Amino acid sequence: MVSLEPPPLRSLERLAIHPWLIVGVTCAGAFIGQLDASIVQLALPRLAEGFDVRVDAVRWVAIAYLLAFAASLAVSGRVSEMMGRKLPYLLGFALFTLASLLCGWAETLDQLVALRALQGVGGGLLGANSMTILVTAVPQDKRPHAIGWFTTAQAVGVSTGPIVGGFLLELLGWRWIFWAAVPFGLLAFVLGWLVLPRSRDEDVKRDETFDLAGAVLLVPAVGLGVLALTQVSVWPLASPSMLACAAASVLFLVLFLRRERKTRWPVVDIELFRSRDFSAGFVGVVMGYALLYGMLFLMSFAFVKGLANSAHVAGLKLATIPILLGLVAPLAARLASRFTARRVGAAGMALCLAAILALVAIAFGPDRLVVRLVALALFGAGLGLFLAPNSHATIDAAPRGHASSAGGLVNLGRVLGSCIGVSAASSTLSWRLGLSGSADRMGPAFVEAVAGSLFVLAAFALVAIGASLVSRPKASAS
Repeated sequence: MVSLEPPPLRSLERLAIHPWLIVGVTCAGAFIGQLDASIVQLALPRLAEGFDVRVDAVRWVAIAYLLAFAASLAVSGRVSEMMGRKLPYLLGFALFTLASLLCGWAETLDQLVALRALQGVGGGLLGANSMTILVTAVPQDKRPHAIGWFTTAQAVGVSTGPIVGGFLLELLGWRWIFWAAVPFGLLAFVLGWLVLPRSRDEDVKRDETFDLAGAVLLVPAVGLGVLALTQVSVWPLASPSMLACAAASVLFLVLFLRRERKTRWPVVDIELFRSRDFSAGFVGVVMGYALLYGMLFLMSFAFVKGLANSAHVAGLKLATIPILLGLVAPLAARLASRFTARRVGAAGMALCLAAILALVAIAFGPDRLVVRLVALALFGAGLGLFLAPNSHATIDAAPRGHASSAGGLVNLGRVLGSCIGVSAASSTLSWRLGLSGSADRMGPAFVEAVAGSLFVLAAFALVAIGASLVSRPKASAS
């Protein structure tokens, strides 16, 4: 069968570095996604002012993207398995870039939310294929290094967002935070067209059928689950909205799992979770990203409302975490090849736990700026030691021929982790502020509430350490 995918530029394909050019394209996608996410979070207060709405309403600008991304991820991955990965991946860049451009022209909040959902579908197409394209581009012994650079690209995007976003908001206005991603998206689309190879015949499952019934059940199961997580700080746990949303998500999930066990061509390969190593690695992915986004959420409030820093200064301080994460992630791949991913990951999480306890114990005292920044740097370094080796070990635990499904689930774990981290952090912070008598307190009372909320992140770190230790040690080829 003739492939509909455009071939790569022959002169580039002949280069010895061609596999790493492919890795570079996937890193560009990772960078764009994280840049967009971190900039939008910073801009929510400005969007509330621009559209003259409450902050609770403008949160849907962030929630709509997460819902669409999570709900479309597995379906996008299954479609890509059946038709090849290059075209859907390029479509993801095109859709994400077009939606970013249109977001900057939105005239109402409803328009912006709808366009953010469209952007999330583009992100889902990117997320469903990025890890699979990456792991098939390089030899197995080089995968840890490739995933390390992928993690670094994500960290650079997260760290760049608050810095660039602060300048754009102050100098040009909120519309430019969406337009900032457009040139990167166009460049990534062109590079992807020229660099990415056609899907190999053995990787494309054209003789299989698409399980429409499974997809119809999966989309609301994931979408409603993510919605419940993102609304924890808004809907009381016993409220009708929360109970209905959670119950519907569980119901659709149960029906989906029953369907997937019976169908010959499942949307999601749930058999992967029969592997202890894969299941432990997936839990590690969720906990790792819950830690990252939970810490960014809590410390942003600590700096702005507790320590009276400006948004720009707070962004610079918060950038300490992803910068250290990005610097350490490539090194972690080398360490994992020597000491195993399990040991390196557990050591990284232990470093995160030590940093959290240091923040609680001593870093919020008077004149402790250096101590705070050192603790945040250690936290970022610990995540760098954990995330890349854990992601590689999780994909490596999948049976031969199932790397694409494993890569898609790893990306889903990242989304779930970010939702869990922000939801748990915001709910705990609200509870601690309620104990102090006011949710609007500033200064020392707010700092104390943040310090008390950090214990939920310590619990995430302990779970991640446990997930690392229950997996069987497996040394990577060096």
